[in-house]
Amino acid sequence: MIKKGSIMGARSVFTKEFKERAVELAQNTNRKQTEIAQDLGINRNILARWMREMKRSETGPMKAFTGRGNARDEQMVRLRKENADLLETNEILKKAIAIFTVGNPR
Repeated sequence: MIKKGSIMGARSVFTKEFKERAVELAQNTNRKQTEIAQDLGINRNILARWMREMKRSETGPMKAFTGRGNARDEQMVRLRKENADLLETNEILKKAIAIFTVGNPR
């Protein structure tokens, strides 16, 4: 667990491993989620949300605990690569036009 922000209202950021172990603990024990969350120092609602995320990832294409904005980050990486490829293609075409127009004036 990592604390971010100022002392007042510091936001906790939990690692993927911490979240997975918390969910595993909640699923594999007879203890109440409230007790487990309290022992881990988190809110019960956070544990419940992690459990929902894990369940959704098992039934669909979504991955659990990928970090903040993962789908958006993946899309940004893909778009940046595509943009770089298009810029390179554009430069190649500009050079080709320059080569073919030098020997063939209008």
